[in-house]
Amino acid sequence: MKGKLYLIPNTLGESPIERNLPAETIEIIRSIKHFVVENVRSARRFLKKVDKAIEIDDLTFYVLDKHTNPNDIPGFLKPCHDGNKLGLLSEAGCPGVADPGADVVKLAHEKKIQTIPLVGPSSILLSVMASGLNGQSFAFNGYIPLKKGEVGKHIKHLEDRSIREKQTQLFIEAPYRNMKVLQEILSACRPQTRLCIACDITLETEFIQTKTIAQWKSKLPEINKRPAIFLILG
Repeated sequence: MKGKLYLIPNTLGESPIERNLPAETIEIIRSIKHFVVENVRSARRFLKKVDKAIEIDDLTFYVLDKHTNPNDIPGFLKPCHDGNKLGLLSEAGCPGVADPGADVVKLAHEKKIQTIPLVGPSSILLSVMASGLNGQSFAFNGYIPLKKGEVGKHIKHLEDRSIREKQTQLFIEAPYRNMKVLQEILSACRPQTRLCIACDITLETEFIQTKTIAQWKSKLPEINKRPAIFLILG
């Protein structure tokens, strides 16, 4: 019998485990001894938050990040071939979504290893839920290109697409680029286009607001120190 691959969501910040993960998810995490992670140190810290009784030194970690050799990925699935559980842990939110873990999941399907997604927070879905924008049709665009002269054009393209397809367009940004990107959005989009800004989802400092471009121009939010998701619907 092959083992199973469990996709483990992580918290979206320093919020309590019990607020983000149901008891069944926590119980499954406790039973896993092999993990594919982006960063061993943060993975160890997360597992100790799940349960202080977890013996970290008894666990095996496989690192999957931008430096990982693709030829090493098949070896990550060895625990499953040996009949053991394997956990795929994201740095934040759900693995395989805006996350390199999708390569492991793809290979697991090819090797006929059962893949089980566990319940936990997704900043993408939570932001759509709270935005009041179209949740029937939306597209996540990852990080937008920031080459000089291309930011505004790309944002205008997303706005045009949202109008043409009546589809909410999402993209994510790093804290140090938030205000620059926001200024580009305000310059590129029509005054009546609706924009939702979502930061620190599930945290005490959570900020989720939807306004028109014209309304945002009257008062800018303080988001320069927080990862943000922008949602546009023309």
